[in-house]
Amino acid sequence: MTLSQTLLLASAGAAAVVGSVQNVTKPNFIFIMTDDQDLHLNSIDYQQSVQKHFAQEGTWFKKHFCTVALCCPSRVSLLTGKAAHNTNVTDVSAPYGGYPRFIEEGFNDDYLPVWLQNAGYNTYYTGKMMNGHSLSTYNNPRINGWNGSDFLIDPGTYIFYNATMSRNHDPAKNYPGEYSTDLISAAAVGFLDDAIKASDRPFFLGVAPIAPHSETITGGDAKFNAPVPAKRHEHLFPNVTVPRTPNFNPNTTGTASYFKTIRQLNQTEIDYNDDWYRKRLQSLQSVDELIDSIIERLSANPTVLNNTYLIYTTDNGYHIGQHRLPPGKSCNIEEDVNIPFFIRGPGVPKGAVQTIPSSHTDIVPTLFSLAGIPLREDFDGEPIPVTKELLAKNEKSEHVNIEFWGEYLVEGNTFFGQSYFPNNTYKHVRVIGEGYDLAYAVWCTNELELYDMVNDPYQLTNLHNTNSTVNSWPIASLSSRLNGLLLTLKRCKGRTCTRPWEKLHPKGDVKNLKDAMDKKFDAFYEKHQQPVTFSECALGQVLSAEGALEPVQWREEWDEWSYHT
Repeated sequence: MTLSQTLLLASAGAAAVVGSVQNVTKPNFIFIMTDDQDLHLNSIDYQQSVQKHFAQEGTWFKKHFCTVALCCPSRVSLLTGKAAHNTNVTDVSAPYGGYPRFIEEGFNDDYLPVWLQNAGYNTYYTGKMMNGHSLSTYNNPRINGWNGSDFLIDPGTYIFYNATMSRNHDPAKNYPGEYSTDLISAAAVGFLDDAIKASDRPFFLGVAPIAPHSETITGGDAKFNAPVPAKRHEHLFPNVTVPRTPNFNPNTTGTASYFKTIRQLNQTEIDYNDDWYRKRLQSLQSVDELIDSIIERLSANPTVLNNTYLIYTTDNGYHIGQHRLPPGKSCNIEEDVNIPFFIRGPGVPKGAVQTIPSSHTDIVPTLFSLAGIPLREDFDGEPIPVTKELLAKNEKSEHVNIEFWGEYLVEGNTFFGQSYFPNNTYKHVRVIGEGYDLAYAVWCTNELELYDMVNDPYQLTNLHNTNSTVNSWPIASLSSRLNGLLLTLKRCKGRTCTRPWEKLHPKGDVKNLKDAMDKKFDAFYEKHQQPVTFSECALGQVLSAEGALEPVQWREEWDEWSYHT
């Protein structure tokens, strides 16, 4: 079936469902997730549909983070509400990641769509699920939990004009000459029709186009090319360039791991990167059209629209030229971890912006909360206060735990001449509270970084081991608290992930970083707490290489002792 035939069928289905009324009380969910979309390179400024249908009609959470800056582990954390150190899916391929690892870890029977079906939902999905969902694995076994599906399948997942897809349980097939995002858009609208017709059950619809991911040839050594826009968009933005922010190709190197050795980009490489950037923006225009198609179909059914939450986000961020880096992701810089997240729906403030920190591990708990489904004790995230009611009693934690294992795989390396950087394993925590916004990292080389994101949002001045202060706090004292927090988070489970200070201070008198900075705790954190360390730069989660795995807890006798030492 051609794309035009598919669209005609979808349009015919629309006529049959206009005016349908859902006899359900639980809300519906439509979840749109792009692939590798940036926030800090301003891509959403070029998406009018995101601006119109999400920014104006909902709330933008500007401090939303992925917990792993790599697609497969990020998606698994998102679908399970668990940190990557608990899913143990930490890479895009074997032995540490990919769809086979997802199956091995038992998640095919224990993740979002299965839980939603058990709660009475119909579930649908189209687009990319995760890396390694391939011709040799997609039916061995088939992924569970979907009433209807149309998955992109490797090795054709990232081919824009010859995608490989498998609809429901049909054999995978290729679509030469048809644009990937258009295929996904048509499938999404068709599944939306099916969902609306089943008016006695609420629904979840996941929509995951590959834009603006690079066009990638997988198998063996992956080859990365710039994204391919739809032909109707390839003329757009002819003079646009990567934003020349202060951290774009700076004159100074970074301070940890391979960042210390990256040379400056030359003009040929900068021009190449600008072209790569334009193609990313062009490829996102078809995503905007996808959004329009979904909103148009929903608007024909106001009752359904008014009972539906729509989310727009991505799996991880992206950089192009920041800190001298060629195109890619998987670093702990803000461009890679701080990502777009918009939500609209019943009770969500319109045209609002929030700076409450949140992450992908919080998404499933948020859906559960909105649907009135009891939260699971093994969730490592917590509900995001997305509605006016939840905002009024906001108790969201102030930190986000970010982690990574493995190498930094270079994309767009035609001119750069290097396919990867080793020693990219790290532990990282972001802490955003009243009067402070901090980024703290420990690399597998045991080098440390601390950035004051209020005064240094481009991460150009590493404050670790300096005589500076943040919020009047001495760096040594601040670093010791952040070390304790990061140590607590590195192997946390459940409530410890969302309330780590309770683990460090069982009495409950410390609830946030500000409380922990009380001077009476100086000796505890600076002399008694174990440091976060690595003995090697492992490519996956190898606990024997990760030093101390549990923090020391506060003891009352250290209070008086601290004042005499």
